[in-house]
Amino acid sequence: MMIHIFKRPLRFARFLPVLAMPLVAACAQSGTVQSAASASGTVTVGIIALNDFHGALEPQKTAVLIPAEGEGGVKPVPAGGAAFLASAVDSVRGQYTYSATVAAGDMTGASQISSSLFLDEPAVGVLNRIGLDFTSVGNHEFDSGTDELLRKQAGGCAQFTAQKPCQVEPFGGAKYRYLAASTRRADGSTLFPATGIKTFGRGRRAVKVGFIGLTLKGTPSLVSPDGIKGLTFADEADTINAEAPRLRAAGADVVVVLIHEGGYTSGKPNPSGCENLTGPIKGVLDRLAPGVDVVISGHTHWSYVCDYATINPRQPILLTSAGVSGQLITDITLQIDPVASRVVSKRARNVIVQSDPYQSPRGPVDEAKELPRFTARPDVAAYVGKYREAANAYALRPVGSLGGPADRAPSAGFPNQGGPAGNLIADAQLAATAGAGAHIAFMNPFGIRKPIAPEPDGSVNFGAIYAAQPFNNTLITQSMTGAELKAVLEQGFDDEGPKQVLTPSAGFSYAIDLSRPVGSRVVTMTLGGAPIDPAATYRVTTNSFLAGGGDSFTLFNRQRDAVIGISDLSALEAWLKAVPPRAVPTEDRVKRVGG
Repeated sequence: MMIHIFKRPLRFARFLPVLAMPLVAACAQSGTVQSAASASGTVTVGIIALNDFHGALEPQKTAVLIPAEGEGGVKPVPAGGAAFLASAVDSVRGQYTYSATVAAGDMTGASQISSSLFLDEPAVGVLNRIGLDFTSVGNHEFDSGTDELLRKQAGGCAQFTAQKPCQVEPFGGAKYRYLAASTRRADGSTLFPATGIKTFGRGRRAVKVGFIGLTLKGTPSLVSPDGIKGLTFADEADTINAEAPRLRAAGADVVVVLIHEGGYTSGKPNPSGCENLTGPIKGVLDRLAPGVDVVISGHTHWSYVCDYATINPRQPILLTSAGVSGQLITDITLQIDPVASRVVSKRARNVIVQSDPYQSPRGPVDEAKELPRFTARPDVAAYVGKYREAANAYALRPVGSLGGPADRAPSAGFPNQGGPAGNLIADAQLAATAGAGAHIAFMNPFGIRKPIAPEPDGSVNFGAIYAAQPFNNTLITQSMTGAELKAVLEQGFDDEGPKQVLTPSAGFSYAIDLSRPVGSRVVTMTLGGAPIDPAATYRVTTNSFLAGGGDSFTLFNRQRDAVIGISDLSALEAWLKAVPPRAVPTEDRVKRVGG
């Protein structure tokens, strides 16, 4: 296997202003891993980490919850926004003479309209201004295909998508380095360098921190097959075990993994907690050979700081994740013995990127005075404002009206489903493909990124529907037998990955019994009140992502007698305009029976 080492020149002290208010974790004990050796004579290196930024240029008016006294025992804290994120990174970085700023993938893709309309060029510009050094490649980095991702690194205005690049200004590309140890071309080389090294200090007290970047091996089920043609995604643990010794041989005193895979915790909301860790990241960490010091994770949009040795004593690894959308950053402190070439201690805490208070539908989200309050960094605020203004002509254009909000609230006992928003989108797609003979349309829950909220007068603008469906998919209608239809619905309820409810269009309903064996959990299917005939042929519409086998619904990939239709956004806009205001369909079209 080809070894890629990306080396930076010697980096000396970088001094930046520190906020007057001391940084504190959100009512949490920071995770610490300490060796028995003395910390005297060590070199301190700070790592500022984030993940799943998703082009969140502006505050999303969503909060981070922290423990609090009173009803519910939690309190929302206003958080996020690129200009506030830049100030938070500056503040944490200012505590260290030596530091690196890194990320664990999905920095672009599924982004706000002010970024995604411009192929996430402004998201890259923000990360350049923040001073990102390395990031792993997440699955959403492939949303617009491999060639477009390569352009994001190299810069330029070559067009690889339906969207035109460089609409606002020339694009110089990412100043940070993508790392992709497990993403391989047909010849075995990696799409981007596998590893990077950053060196601090000089002489006998010089230390080197090595980084391995990789995405999850399940990426092919999460992105369009055409976008990753010719690529394979290797096992995460095997890749890390191969690369860590190479980094050590290249002189790394510390090995840090940036992996786009993660886990979940339980208990009261606590950005730095690690109670009852579950999820795929455990399976990766449990298989690692000695030599990894820190794992910075992502993908699940969760926040945690874990001394993993308390979970598996054989793995003294510091594990972190910083939530989603730049609402948190992780402050990691490493004490390194440059003579012994090892980490003496490591600790971390998640810092809330507290931004301006705002009014939510449930009431005001006020400042948490016990936590640092960051101010918007002026240069980043001005840069974001330029793209916001460029997007407004698109975002504020009225596209119709709704009788109320179309949210994604789960019902019928299933966590991953589209709710009323899924019903609305599926109905719109069925109507848009009637000319292709469609009988049924389905919407995948993970394809709905935001609820669709009308303005106070009931109007809906383009920005609202774009935020819900930011992937620019087209509609595909194909022929499927009733038996094939049942088989593809069963894929949402197998024991591989999360359960997923495909939301059907009006007139179709089905029932699920999870107490039954895999492959026989769909117990009824009806169309217009009549049972689905396993031998009959039906015309079925999905977005192009699902039709390509996305979200593990591989049986859609047959595409028999397929007809390509309009975009999903055009379908929804036409549906909203046809009946003003369009009623929100709130009925449960999927029932849960038995277990």
